[in-house]
Amino acid sequence: MAQFKTDLRDIYFTLFNVLKIQNHTDYSENDMKDVINECNKFIEKEIYPSRTIGDQQGVHLIDGKVTVPAAFHAPLKKYYENGWYGIGYAEEIGGMPTPHAVSLACQSIMNGANVAFAMYPGLTRGAMDVILKVGSVEQKDSIIPKMMSGEWGGTMCLTEPGAGSDVGAATTIATPNGDGTFKIKGIKIFISSGDNDLYQNIIHLVLARTPGAPAGTKGLSLFIVPKFREDGSVNDVRCTKVEEKMGIHGQATCEITFGSNGDCVGVLIGKEFDGMINMFIMMNEARVLCGVQAEAQANLSYMLTEQYARERVQFGKEIAHHPDVKRTLIKMRSMSRALRLLVLYTADLFDRVHADKSLQDEIAFMTPICKAYCSDEGFNVAIDAIQTHGGYGFCSEYGIEQFARDMKIATIYEGTNGIQAVDFTMRKVLKDNAKTFMSVGAKIQKTMARPEAQIFKEELALIAKNLEKAQAIVNRFGAEALAKKPDAILFHATSFLSFSGNLVASWLLLEAACEAIKSLTTATNEEEKAYYQSKMLDFRFFVQQQLVKNVGLSYSMLNFVEDLSELNV
Repeated sequence: MAQFKTDLRDIYFTLFNVLKIQNHTDYSENDMKDVINECNKFIEKEIYPSRTIGDQQGVHLIDGKVTVPAAFHAPLKKYYENGWYGIGYAEEIGGMPTPHAVSLACQSIMNGANVAFAMYPGLTRGAMDVILKVGSVEQKDSIIPKMMSGEWGGTMCLTEPGAGSDVGAATTIATPNGDGTFKIKGIKIFISSGDNDLYQNIIHLVLARTPGAPAGTKGLSLFIVPKFREDGSVNDVRCTKVEEKMGIHGQATCEITFGSNGDCVGVLIGKEFDGMINMFIMMNEARVLCGVQAEAQANLSYMLTEQYARERVQFGKEIAHHPDVKRTLIKMRSMSRALRLLVLYTADLFDRVHADKSLQDEIAFMTPICKAYCSDEGFNVAIDAIQTHGGYGFCSEYGIEQFARDMKIATIYEGTNGIQAVDFTMRKVLKDNAKTFMSVGAKIQKTMARPEAQIFKEELALIAKNLEKAQAIVNRFGAEALAKKPDAILFHATSFLSFSGNLVASWLLLEAACEAIKSLTTATNEEEKAYYQSKMLDFRFFVQQQLVKNVGLSYSMLNFVEDLSELNV
C-alpha cells in the first residue's frame, strides 16, 4: 500500500486564504491548523493502515452476529478516546466546538484514508444530530453521552425492499402500545453500519407508519429503535443479511428485520408524521458527506498518483514528465482541488448562516451539487488514478483500484445522483424562480471583477458566456415550459446539475487563483511560488478542459425535445 499523503497546505490555503474562516470564529488560525495537523497525524498512524486489510477481511454474519474487520477495533477506540469524534460539537456534551469547515476537513482526511471505517462514526454523528435537534430531554440525556463516548453507534433506516428510492412507499408499521412506546414491524435494506461488533449498542432511527397514517411521505414518523433496551435485554432487531458489495467491504451494509417475533419496541422522536422532515436533518448532512467521501478519495488518489508518477521511470524519464501523463495529473489536481473548494465552501456556509439566515437557501442550493457533482467527478479522478498507474493500478498492489470501488457508491446512496439532479433543478432553482441561482451568479461576477482576475481574459469571457447560457436555460425551463412539459425538463436535469457544478467549481477555482496571485507577492521561496502558480494553472486548465463541456450541455438543454414520446428506448 502506498504511503499516506495529505495536502495540508492546500487545505489551509482553502480555509484561511480563500474562505477566511478565521474572521468568523473565536479560534485562531494557528489553533485550527494544530487541530487539523494532529488529526491528520492520528489518521495516518491509526486509520490508514486499516484500509487495505479491512477491504480484504470484509464483514461477516455468523450465527446472527455481525463482525467487522478486526483492524477497525483499536483505531475506533482510540478515535473516541482522543476526542476526534467530538470535533464540531459543543463543550457541554464533551465536544470541541470548532468551525464546521474544520470539522469537515478532519472528516475529509479520515474518509480519504478509509471511507468504510469512517462511515461507522459518520452514521453515528448523523443519528446523534437528529436526536440533538428534535429529541426530548430524556432521549438526549440517555443517548447522547453514550454516543459521545463511543459506546453506542447509530444508523438511519429508510429504504425497504421494493420501495428503493421511493421512500413514501415504505410499509414498516409502528403500533402504539398504550404506554408511549410503539411496536415496530418491518424490514429495512441497505442500512449502512446496520449491525456490527464495534459498539455495545446501536440506535436505529426508523421511518415507519402509525395506524391510519396518510399515504406517501406525509404519513411517515420517525422512531428510536435500539438494538438493546435500557435494561440490557435484546430488542427484536436482527440483521438478516450482510450485503456483498463492489466496494466499501469493511462497511456493514445490512438488511435489518424489526419485530419478526412481534417484540420490537421503539419510541417516537419528534412529532407524529414529521418523520421525513426530521430524517432530512440527517439526510442533508449525509448528502454533503457523500460529496466529502468522493472529494477526500479523489484528493488522496491524486496525491498517491502524483507520487507514483514522479518515481515511475519509462522511456528514460519519470512518467510525470510525459505530456499525456502531465495532462492527466493536472486534470486530476484541478478537479480534486475544485471538489475540496466545493465541500469546504459549503461547510463554511453552515457556520455563516447563523449570522445571515439568507444563506440557508444557498446551503440548500449547494447540497445536491456537493453530493452529485463531487461523487460523479471524484469517481472520474479515481479512474484517472488507475489509468496513470497502468497495470499496477488495475492490480491491488498499490491500493489504487480500491478508490474506484469504494467511491462509486457515493453516486448511488443518500438519493441517487439522478434524484439529486431533479431536486436541484425543480426545487432549488425553478421553484424560487432561480433567485438563489442568480444570487450565486452575482457572487461569480463579483469575483470576476477582482483586479487579480483580470489576467485571465479568455477564461473570464468563457465564464461570462456560461452565465448568459445559464440565464437562457433557466428561462427555457421556466414556468411556461414547466407547466406544459415537465418531463422534458427532467430529461435534462442531470445535464443542468453538471453544467451548474462546472460553473460553480470554475468560480471557486478563480477565487483561489486570485488569492494565490495576492500571495505570490510575499512568497519567500521557490516551492511556495510554485504552489501559488499551480493554483493559477488549476483555474486555467479547468476552464479550458472542463468548463468548455458546458457548451455542449447548454446546446442540448436549449434545444430539447418537449415530447419525450418521440424518443424511443
